[in-house]
Amino acid sequence: MKRHSMAALVAFGLTTVACAAEHTTDGLDAVKKSVAAKKAVLVDVREASEWKDGHLKDANHLALSELKAGADAEKVKTELPAGSIVYLHCGSGKRCLVAADILKKQGYDVRPLKEGFADLVKNGFPADK
Repeated sequence: MKRHSMAALVAFGLTTVACAAEHTTDGLDAVKKSVAAKKAVLVDVREASEWKDGHLKDANHLALSELKAGADAEKVKTELPAGSIVYLHCGSGKRCLVAADILKKQGYDVRPLKEGFADLVKNGFPADK
């Protein structure tokens, strides 16, 4: 069996990242109510190109790659209002776990959703585009 360097695996996206975060047990109806009441915010951690292809109407955008690179603190504060519950989502529910680990270390009440973008739309979250 041929061995590949870690750099080669990373270049092809073949590594996994261990996450301490777990998906929230909050139901989607509770998420909708919290967002509507301005007690929570939806944050899409997909990349900019995915966001431009379509996103949830009420969601903010903060790409995982930005978080990993040490996103500007002011931008993070703008996207994540102080005192709000932060519901993260992505394409399939995996990247939001990594993002949750980063944001929890910064003191945010982060609750990653298991449902990805398409599943959220199917469950009544309005899409923009």
